[in-house]
Amino acid sequence: MFEINNFLAKISKIKASDVHLMLGKQPSLRISGEIQRLDTPALTEEDFDGILATILHKDIQYKLKDATDLDFTYELKGVSRYRVNYCKDLGMPKITMRLIPYDIPTFEQLMLPPSIQHFTECNSGILLITGATGSGKSTTIASMIENINKTQKRHIITIEDPVEFLYSDKNCLITQRGLGIDVPDFPSGIKYALRQDPDIIIIGEIRDKETVEAAISAAETGHFVLSTIHTNSATQTINRIVGLFESDQKDFIRKRLSVALKGTIAQKLLPKIGGGLVPALEIMASTPAIADYIAKDKMSDIDQLIARSNNSTLCTMNSSIYNLYKLHLVEKETAIEYSDNPTELYQMMRGIYHGLSDPSSSNLI
Repeated sequence: MFEINNFLAKISKIKASDVHLMLGKQPSLRISGEIQRLDTPALTEEDFDGILATILHKDIQYKLKDATDLDFTYELKGVSRYRVNYCKDLGMPKITMRLIPYDIPTFEQLMLPPSIQHFTECNSGILLITGATGSGKSTTIASMIENINKTQKRHIITIEDPVEFLYSDKNCLITQRGLGIDVPDFPSGIKYALRQDPDIIIIGEIRDKETVEAAISAAETGHFVLSTIHTNSATQTINRIVGLFESDQKDFIRKRLSVALKGTIAQKLLPKIGGGLVPALEIMASTPAIADYIAKDKMSDIDQLIARSNNSTLCTMNSSIYNLYKLHLVEKETAIEYSDNPTELYQMMRGIYHGLSDPSSSNLI
């Protein structure tokens, strides 16, 4: 019979980021960004019953009967924590487990650029970490929280679904609240957090206009708010947020966002030469010009301003990918594959630059 704890302990040594378990199929792992199916027997109903009996908390077991999707965490002491999603695939149960390491990586370990430090010094406003699922958004935020925890004296409140990384108080006081356990939803969690003397509020994900409104209100009242959203660039992020609102509300929310937004960090993880993954980042730290463009809905002007900048807090995704290529961290083919504008990137590689006079001068790594 398949024993999930023994399985997790064994695979912890091969640095898999995700585990996929499905009834009637062999277990699969994601390693360095690629799915690899294991040469083991397919999982039986008995195997699956044993997995669920092991990883399901007693307080959520009752939810499984009617659930089509269920998010929770599981901890194997001495090995790791996992963010778990239970779902159905053509009526068959499926479990996806993402590894959450005990040790929160530093900026240096994640190979994040020094310019990220700029955002940890904000006292108010909103910072949005964006990217596709699995692009490292949660890990980047965790690293920022831990950096603040070590260097500043603040009260940080996280509102997550579910709670992922666990923090121990260093210089900061950190309160962690989970949806469905400590608070009913993100907007309510933000409202309650404002009564708890916070300096920084972490929102697991922006999903709806109610969360946007609550986050902006928190930023407007002198709090620093960090959250994530599934978009791939600064302008796409702004459009996505404004697009959550009705037509007669768009101008008003755009103006509020132009004042509250401190910046966006769009992230991708590229396969690294020699194994592992390395981040490429589009970084937009708000400036008076950018705030004006947001308020006036001039998204193309924002893209052009970022492209023309030679500042490490304004950096295009292509400039970041180019720098990874120039530092021999990613293959040329990989760089072009992950670029949203491969023609421009290819011209950068040939020495025909667009925007930055020299992308390597932007201190991106």
